[in-house]
Amino acid sequence: MTEQWNDDRPIYLQLKDQILTMIMDGVLNEGEALPSVRKVAVEYQINPITASKAYAELVDDGLVEKRRGLGMFILDGARKNLLAAEQKSFLEVEWPKIVERISRLGLDTKTLLSSSVHNGSAQDEKE
Repeated sequence: MTEQWNDDRPIYLQLKDQILTMIMDGVLNEGEALPSVRKVAVEYQINPITASKAYAELVDDGLVEKRRGLGMFILDGARKNLLAAEQKSFLEVEWPKIVERISRLGLDTKTLLSSSVHNGSAQDEKE
């Protein structure tokens, strides 16, 4: 997890987003325990209640479960469900805005694909 808090959103939501990204990227795997609330609070110098609130949101979203005396664990199917929800959100919320902007700028598919291939090659060279 990275420690990059900003003032735009509450810290517990930023922490939740970081955990969601780690699940989607496969950094945190299904069945794996999350770090304890205390450990997260100390590591990121945040209030334990803030970390606990982020974890509670993950439980409410059906991605994590609390096992009494053991901690918080990522549920089986969490990554698949999370990816499906993120894809749906992207297609219904973000993509229409992107398409509108592309249209407003007068860009065509050939230009966009050419640009993405070129940028992808440049990114590969950096790595």
